[in-house]
Amino acid sequence: MSTIYKRNTYLYAIVMMVFFSAFATAQQRTETYQSGEWLKFRVHYGFITGGYATIAVKDEMYEGKAVHHIKGFGETTGIVGFTFGVEDYYESWVDKETDLPYKFLRKIDEGGHTKHRVIKFDQTAQKAHIDDKKHNKQKTITTEPGVQDMVSAMFYMRNRMDTKNLKKGEEFKLSMFFDGENYPFKMKFLERETIRTKFGKVETLKFRPLVQSGRVFKEEESLTIWVSDDDNKIPLRIKADLAVGSLKADLDAFKGLKHSFKIVVD
Repeated sequence: MSTIYKRNTYLYAIVMMVFFSAFATAQQRTETYQSGEWLKFRVHYGFITGGYATIAVKDEMYEGKAVHHIKGFGETTGIVGFTFGVEDYYESWVDKETDLPYKFLRKIDEGGHTKHRVIKFDQTAQKAHIDDKKHNKQKTITTEPGVQDMVSAMFYMRNRMDTKNLKKGEEFKLSMFFDGENYPFKMKFLERETIRTKFGKVETLKFRPLVQSGRVFKEEESLTIWVSDDDNKIPLRIKADLAVGSLKADLDAFKGLKHSFKIVVD
């Protein structure tokens, strides 16, 4: 039984990683979020709750620049957490005007596998200065122009995506920096869809990130993300079709949204 739980919580950690790394494209900028926004997600495997994740936004100053300090936290709970605990912290300091990150923190403990890294981005020189706190090692790597981290990418997308003119099959590309490497990240718009949530029916934009197939995901296109089709553009659901079944993350609670959250009334 413990082997099954270990596998499920490993998959949970993978979905959490993909959740924080969303999608974006350079479009006309709008203001979709604000300080005080807080989102909570329930991660579940069928009827079994595997854990929860939260994302919170706070306005701060970073080296004399006005930023959104965005904090993400994910953990396993219940019997899953007891048998194979996951406790992940992600933080990003994002420029309030350009939506580009200055600093990224990743501190994780996934069943005893730990990492603690702080990355400082020089967006002008296109460099990432990596401080590996666990191993006390530092290095600098060249990045792509306008690079994003796992957390900042989602908020960049929310402010930059033109949802009114989306066409089925349209693809968006983004340069992401993760674990010391540059990654080309691509998303495809599938359709507009009304889904049922715990808050009622909500109109959404349905996307599919293209991920590498292997021992976890069944195929390249095995992840689906639903985003609210309103002025907030908040993620509502993530579904991962995995080799051992389907894993979901659903919005469970929220507060501090900048715009009204629209519910479809029949």
